[in-house]
This record gives sequence, C-alpha cells and structure tokens, in this order.
Amino acid sequence: MKRIKYFYKLLFSYIFVLLVAFILLSVMFLSLAENLAYETKVEELTSYGTKIIDELEKKEMDVHVVKLKHFSSLLRARDTKFFIFNEKGEITQSPVHVKKNPLLSEAEWKKIQHGETLKIKRDVNRFEQPVSIVAIPYMRNGELQGGVMLTSPIHSTLEIITELNRYLLIAAGVTFLIVLVVSIFFSRSLVKRVQRLRKATAMIAKGQYDVHIPIGQYDEIGLLGNDFNNMAQQLQKAQTEINRLEKRKRQFIADVSHELKTPLTTMNGLVEGMKNDLIPEEKKQRCYEMMEQETKRLIRLVNETLDYEKILSNEITLQKEEIDVKEIFEVISEQLELQAEEKGNKIEIDVPARLFVYADYDRLLQILLNITKNSLQFTENGTILLRGKKEGQTISIEITDTGIGMKQEEVAVIWSRFYKADASRTNSYGEFGLGLSIVKELVKLHDGTIEVTSEQDKGTTFIIRFLRS
Repeated sequence: MKRIKYFYKLLFSYIFVLLVAFILLSVMFLSLAENLAYETKVEELTSYGTKIIDELEKKEMDVHVVKLKHFSSLLRARDTKFFIFNEKGEITQSPVHVKKNPLLSEAEWKKIQHGETLKIKRDVNRFEQPVSIVAIPYMRNGELQGGVMLTSPIHSTLEIITELNRYLLIAAGVTFLIVLVVSIFFSRSLVKRVQRLRKATAMIAKGQYDVHIPIGQYDEIGLLGNDFNNMAQQLQKAQTEINRLEKRKRQFIADVSHELKTPLTTMNGLVEGMKNDLIPEEKKQRCYEMMEQETKRLIRLVNETLDYEKILSNEITLQKEEIDVKEIFEVISEQLELQAEEKGNKIEIDVPARLFVYADYDRLLQILLNITKNSLQFTENGTILLRGKKEGQTISIEITDTGIGMKQEEVAVIWSRFYKADASRTNSYGEFGLGLSIVKELVKLHDGTIEVTSEQDKGTTFIIRFLRS
C-alpha cells in the first residue's frame, strides 16, 4: 500500500477545510445577495403600485376610465410596465393592446379577489425575459374594483449577481493561493517538529539518551516534546545508574576475586607441601593453624560479601527498639575480651546509666563489633575506650583506641571496600576488608552519621551519632 506523507495529509486537510468553509460562505452570501436584490426589486414595484392605487382612491375614479399617463412615462423610464385591470380581470390600460389578463393563474387571481397583494420575485415563463411581478388589488367597500400589476425585467439584478459571482471567483482564486501558502507553511512547521521527534526517537533506540528536543510552542506537540525530554532524561539517569552498578559489580567481583585468591593460594601451597611431604614434622602443626586461619578468613570474606550486597540491595529490614548502651558495651567487652588480652589490650567502658539508643539490636551490635575489632586489630598493649553520651537531640557513641592511627589522606578512604593501609605499617596488624564499608551502610540505614578522627602513632576515634527516639 502506497504511503501518503504526513506533510501532504496536513496540506490537503488544511486546503479542504478552508476551501469548504469558503465555498459554504460564498454560497450563503450569493443566496443572501440574490434574495436581497429580488426583494429590493419587488419592494420597488410594490411602492410604485401603492402610489397608483392611492391616486385612484384620491380621485375616486373608476379604474377602467383612469388615464395614468404621468405614471406611464415615469415607469417607462425605469424599465417598468404596468397594467390596469378591472374587477373581471380585463386589462383597461396596458403598454400593449391586451383584452384579457393572461398573466395570472386562477390561484393568483383568487388571492387578488381576497384583497391580497401578489408578489413574484422571479418569473421566467410569462414573458420573453425573466421579470419580477407585483399585483395590487384596488378595493372599495370590501369589494374588488380592479387593480394594478407591475412587471420589471430582472436582467439588471442578474447582472449584479453575475458580477458578484465574478468577484467571488477571483476571491476564491486569491483565497486558494493564500490558503495554499499558509497551509504549506503550517504543514511544514508541524512536519519538522514531528520529524525532530522521530529523529530523537531513533537516537534513543540507538542508546543515545543525551538527546534534547527544543520545545518552542507549548501546544500538543510541544507538550509531547517536553514529555519526551523528561523521558530521555530519566532514561539517561537510568543508564548512568546501570553503568555505575555494572562498573561497581565488575569492581566488586574483581576485589572479591583478589581477596579470595590470597588465602586460597596460601592454603593450596600448604596442602601441596604436606601432600609431597615437603614440610617438616615439627612445622606441620603451624601449617594446620595457618590453614585454619585462612579458612576462617575465607568464611569471613564470604559472609561480609553477602551482607554487603544485602545492604546495597535494600534487602535488610531493621527491627528497631530501645537498647541500653551500657548493656551492649558489656556484651562487646565480653565477646572480645580474649582477643584483646592476646595483644595486651584492655577494653574500658564509660557510659551513664539509662542511656538508650533506638536501633536494631543485631545490626547495632554488628556495627560496634566491627569497629571494636578493627581497633583491636591495629592496637597493641593499649586501650580501647567505649564511650556513650547525650548530645542535644542525638546519642553519641565513641570508640577510641591508642593504636597506630592513620594519616589524614587514609582517613577519607577507609570506607572503601577491601581498602589496605600502608603495607609497611600494617602487615603485622591485618587489613580493613569489607567491615568498615558495611558499618557505614548500616549507620546510614539507621539515619545516623559516622565520622573518624585519627592521628598517626597516637590512635583513632570513631564517632557514631543516632537520633534520639
């Protein structure tokens, strides 16, 4: 099926509507003008006839003896003929010699007999040329005494109508040209705007979401263009977010793979050494301990990875409740007491009685354990202080250690996944892993804030603030 371009559809629609409107108006105007011309002619004849009848009544003369020569000369100059007829319909005075009135039908004669004025705007059958006819009865004491009939050719009226038709034809031609030019202009304008939308849609289909359509006019197409721009912006944001997530996913997989590779390589080397009997008997116990340590490290990495992904995917629902800060500090101290003693550290608690925080118990415990373990990991023969206090509308929880501390440039990046501090300083202490990344996300879930202050070789302080319930 042959496709008709949108431009031509619009063009033909504009031309059709405007021309139909023009034709209808022209027909109505011509009909009105023609009717007005005939009406004027009939009213003119009626006026002449009324004057003749008035003259007859004034002189009280019988119709068949009246000689109206002055009317005859007057009407002849206006190309109008009149006939005087008596009560029987016989012509008594006429511009031509006529004995019987052949002009009126029986129905028309009956109207005259009843005293009605007969008006015929256009008649083409009774004379050699089209005429207007008016017949006015002359009544005396309610009886018909005769009357006067006037006729006038309507060729002048037809000439006027013909002239009007000619002017309307010229106007139609001019109007058509104007309509054509205007229709082409508006059609091209609309088609260009639609084509811009089409090109922009094609760009979207190719994945180019940075497209923008100029609005110009806020009509339906303009509003559609505005909606399209909004859609393109949303798609661009979505694509940017998808790219970011994809990049994060690739980076995360790379980080996890790298972190898992180290303990697996260590364990594989130990297993091969024992399999090939390359490890002395006195060192086998140490190998078992190292394998156990690396296994626990793998389990921790897997658990942290799963936990971190759950947090980022909003799969964690908090079950908040009022938690006694002193009580949860004591739980942490008990759980980490042996680990602290192994490195010569001690855990101290400084918190007022009946200090409560509104949080999820398990997740708050996870936050504080991660930070405290981190402090123990980088501290030897020192102190870990767990402090809680009120600060205006917040509850502040501080974990301070006297460990190796950090440089200022390290403080800003400790929240990164698997961040490793300066190897020359931390090999004997360990690494951050995913712990602090999880801590930061969990604090966010609680609508809290966390900040770190640290001084190298003096220690580090983590400050967590929660809104009071």
